[in-house]
Amino acid sequence: MTPKRGPRRRDRHGRGLRGPLAPSHVPIARSRSERFDDLVLDAVDRLRPQWGRQLSAVEFAVEDVPPLSELGDGPGLGEGPIPFGRADPARGQDPAAVVIYRRPLEARARDRDTLGALVHDTVVEQVATLLGLSPDTVDPGYDGR
Repeated sequence: MTPKRGPRRRDRHGRGLRGPLAPSHVPIARSRSERFDDLVLDAVDRLRPQWGRQLSAVEFAVEDVPPLSELGDGPGLGEGPIPFGRADPARGQDPAAVVIYRRPLEARARDRDTLGALVHDTVVEQVATLLGLSPDTVDPGYDGR
């Protein structure tokens, strides 16, 4: 008969189980996707003072990559431009939506500051598309890299 073991309280070296590397309230404990979500929310919040009424019915979302249907029509993957986001107008019961693609933007940015600027410009471009305006009208600080 094999003896029953209780819950394991120590690892094989006797040091105990590992805990989190950083407390949950410090910024380093947030995942890359959570930090990216924060950049998108910051970009939207910067537009709300001027465009709050128009944006109140718009849903903002983040997806990792664009679907294959949105990639270029070149003979192989990667031959067409890879979109950073999309704007979907309201249809029936579905509200208007702006979707930002995380991985293409992260691949393009060389550091966190550049990523923040790219995310902001992408949000501005998609909101401008929804509203039928130029990005410069939506945000006079639009850089348009």
